[in-house]
This record gives sequence, structure tokens and C-alpha cells, in this order.
Amino acid sequence: MHPSRHRYDVLVVGGGIIGLVTAWRAAQRGLSTAVADPAPGGGAAHVAAGMLAAVTELQYGEQTLLELNLASARRYPSFVAELEDATGLGLGYRPCGTLAVALDSDDRADLRELHAFQTSLGLRSEWLSGRECRRLEPMLAPGVRGGLRVDGDHQVDPRRLAAAPLRARRVAGSPDHRSAPGIDGRAGVVLHRSSVARIETVRDHATGAVLDDGTVIAAEQTVLAAGSRSGGMPGVPEHALPPVRPVKGQILRLRVPPGHGPFLSRTVRAVVRGGHVYLVPRENGELVVGATSEELGWDTTVTAGGVYELLRDAHELVPGLTELPLVETSAGLRPGSPDNAPLLGRSALPGLLLATGHHRNGVLLTPVTGDVMAELLTTGSVPESARPFSPARFTLQEQPA
Repeated sequence: MHPSRHRYDVLVVGGGIIGLVTAWRAAQRGLSTAVADPAPGGGAAHVAAGMLAAVTELQYGEQTLLELNLASARRYPSFVAELEDATGLGLGYRPCGTLAVALDSDDRADLRELHAFQTSLGLRSEWLSGRECRRLEPMLAPGVRGGLRVDGDHQVDPRRLAAAPLRARRVAGSPDHRSAPGIDGRAGVVLHRSSVARIETVRDHATGAVLDDGTVIAAEQTVLAAGSRSGGMPGVPEHALPPVRPVKGQILRLRVPPGHGPFLSRTVRAVVRGGHVYLVPRENGELVVGATSEELGWDTTVTAGGVYELLRDAHELVPGLTELPLVETSAGLRPGSPDNAPLLGRSALPGLLLATGHHRNGVLLTPVTGDVMAELLTTGSVPESARPFSPARFTLQEQPA
């Protein structure tokens, strides 16, 4: 039997949230587009909390990344409205704000420094006393010493978000052949539910991929958006592989019983014993608690220690939390880069583009990533705001002076 062969303008390798939105935007630009992934809509976003926290997650030395994060956060309301209108699905977007709190004097001093840093960059955050924090969120522990109220840091349900592009596009080859039309009424995306066995190259130029099921896909441009798997994609020459590694994160989901009344009104986060913990309340009664950050390679085991540490730290923050039912434990792999920022643009292999390495900001950066990659695919140019995140920044660093 001869292998099945297909040809497209664009092949996106990876059907996580980044890959799906990239494909959706490419199709809107009129490009014939395919996605290759055995389980589209999964990936790191499936176990993410969905915090859109450009301000409260700010870290020293990441001012350039901050600008990209803020630009993507500004896109979110219209981005969500577009997807919801196209699918009829609610995406759980909540402009509820975030409260970052301190549980002891050292944490309070660190949070004060962070507030000063935020203010120096023109960011909007409000310092609150411990009493004011508890007035906003009565379930907080009595020992809370103070906090930062950031009304501009919102949340979205990443599982609903990852599922939406599958409904918003015409998807051929899906189990449901009653496929909806593409957003622009013309273009659609073909979904190949198989893993990529290798990237195909001809004369040092990426020309598509061969899938595990034997399908051969030819493409003018190939986008590698396979999350943490991007760093070891077969067929990509070593010099062109993105420096992306898996970073394990364990996360819990609890349930606030119906009739219980409000538990938390906004995302609450803190540093407990040097580790970050956050609680993200959904409108449907789900409460997400996360997340660990572990350099353990490809291990995705949910461990007793990880669950214990998350519950212990969350209990110190919100004591009543331990009365809630624990309904899910899970672990996923974030795609981490050496500087914790994404790789957006052309790789060292002609014909291969990169949209990976988003680390903890994958959900937040989804709207801007889709726009950046669509612009690159159609015009050949990367928008000015994304140029600092060119994959070439690592290649250039490795060259001798």
C-alpha cells in the first residue's frame, strides 16, 4: 500500500493551545493549513490554571517579556469574544482580578519590593493591609500581613479555551463530519490525529513531516508548536532544535459544593516556605490549586509529596480549603526555555518556524502568539514587539566573539 500524501501551505506540528490558535489564525489569512497531533486540545494547557497574570507574575529581569505579556493580556477580551461568538462556547474568562498576599514579615517585605518594582514600570497595583485583604476575601487566614490587589490580572479556563478552536474551524478528518465552517467562511484546518514521526527535509529545507501512521504531509512552511517535545523533534538537525526542556507541574482541582456560598471571589496567590501557591476559583464551583515546578525530565507522575505540599501551603493561605472535596490531581510538562521566554520566529532550518518555549505563560501568550505567527506566515515578517523572542537569540549567544 502506498502512503497517503497531502500538501498544504502550512503544517502545524502540535495541537495544544498554541498550535491550534496558530492554525486557526493562519486559516483566517487564507492559508491551507493542517495540524498533526494524536490528541488535539490537550498538552500543557490541559493541566494549567489559566491565570492571566502579567503583573503579579512579574519577575526581576523579565521586563522585555512583560511587554509581550501585557500586549497579549490586552488582546484577551476581544480574543475570547471572537472565539465565543464563533463556537457558542463559554470560555470561563473572568476579569475578576488577583490578590497576592504575604503570610509573614519576610514575605511582606518581598511583596513591598515587588510593589515598588511594579510601580517603577508604570504598572497598576494597590498595596493593602492584612485587614483590607481579609475584607476582600474573608476566607483568608487571619495571619495575612498584607497584599497587592491587581485588578488587571484576570483568568480563563484553559481546557475550554483549548477546545474552542476545534469548534471554530472546519476540521476535516475529525470524528464529527458535520464540521462547522471556518471563521472567515472559506478557509479551514485539516486535523491529522497522529504523531509526527519526523520532520522531512530536502536540501537542508523543511518540507513537511511524516506521521506515525505513514501519512506524508508536504508544506511550504512548517510550524513546530509541540510544547516540551519541540526540543527533541526527530528530523530536525541538532543545530536547529529549540533549547526547550520539560518542566513538571502538579496541580489539584477541588470542588465548592452547591449552596456553599462564595469561597473566593478572585485569584489568590502567595509565597509559602519559598514556594509559590495559587488558588483560582471558577464560576462553575471548581477551585484550582497549583502548582509545583520540578526539573524531572519527562516524569508526569502525581506524587503524594506534591499533593501534600500544595494542600499544606494552600491550607495556610485559606484554612477552610481542606473541607472541600478533592476531585482531580494531575501533572503536566511546561515547555521551558533558558530565559523562560518563548521562541517565536524562524528556526535555523529554512522552512521551519517555531512557536514554543512559553513556560508558565502559554495560556497568557496564546492571543499574541497566534497573531505573530499568522503575520510571519503570510508576510514573512515578525512584528516588532515579538522580535526580542527570535530563536536566533540563543544561536547568536553560542557563537564565539
